[in-house]
Amino acid sequence: MDIRKIQKIIELVQNSDLAEIEIKEGEESIRINRYSSNVPVAAPVHYAPAPVAAPATVINVGEAAPAIAAAPEIKGHIVKSPMVGTFYRSASPGSKAFVEVGVSVTAGQTLCIIEAMKILNQIEADKSGTITQILVENNEPVEYGQPLFVIE
Repeated sequence: MDIRKIQKIIELVQNSDLAEIEIKEGEESIRINRYSSNVPVAAPVHYAPAPVAAPATVINVGEAAPAIAAAPEIKGHIVKSPMVGTFYRSASPGSKAFVEVGVSVTAGQTLCIIEAMKILNQIEADKSGTITQILVENNEPVEYGQPLFVIE
């Protein structure tokens, strides 16, 4: 494979959201991975059984409706999960977390890793500031759009 083609492929990977790409041309193949091969091994995910619905509460029109506790408002910039996967606070199980509460971060700094389909995706801060909350525990599954961090 021509070195110019390889350089173009590397540029494409760097300028995109791809974490890894593999291309085969005849008998030749190239695999480019944006991240190091020193990656955390995913622990098996065990899901809790679905909660059983509580019986419906009947409210007579003449009675006052029970007070519903409002979810606490989150103040600051929320960094949300761009994908479904498993949340990791560090690059490997024994290493130090990327960020902690109270740490100042800059835009582009790695906050965590989300593993999706055996691919590890680094999630970066999209704003500079101070981490005020970490809303997800390590090794927990996350959903698309789920709040992960609060930056002020």
